[in-house]
Amino acid sequence: MKISIASDHGGFLLKEQVKNHLKEKGYEIIDFGTHSLDSCDYSALGIACAEAVRDGLAEKGIVICTSGEGIMISANKVKGVRCGLLYNEDVAKLTRQHNDCNMMALGAKFISPSDALRYVDIFLSTEFEGGRHIRRVDIIKNYEK
Repeated sequence: MKISIASDHGGFLLKEQVKNHLKEKGYEIIDFGTHSLDSCDYSALGIACAEAVRDGLAEKGIVICTSGEGIMISANKVKGVRCGLLYNEDVAKLTRQHNDCNMMALGAKFISPSDALRYVDIFLSTEFEGGRHIRRVDIIKNYEK
């Protein structure tokens, strides 16, 4: 599976940990940056990462900033992307099961690296349940049209 990943300077260190964790598990990574702790614009990086998911270059995407909020909002502006902010194991699972999210966001300042890696693993290993949730996700998809 190919995973697109991006962060701003506030999420850079966590991004590198997540990236290494995914590589160890055999995932192919497309890294949209940032590549340092220098100040940068989360919005441009989140959009680029999300466009890779939209365009089919990656099956899933991961975005990280200080709170997770700004980069998540940016990713969600890309048509066809559903990005959820993960902050516990239940949410990591439900964003896939109920919302069929194809991207996840993390707030580097508010979760530990070990929690982040656990949420990533849960997100990537959980399938969409379909059923009653299809109707709700379809409402979102149809609105985008």
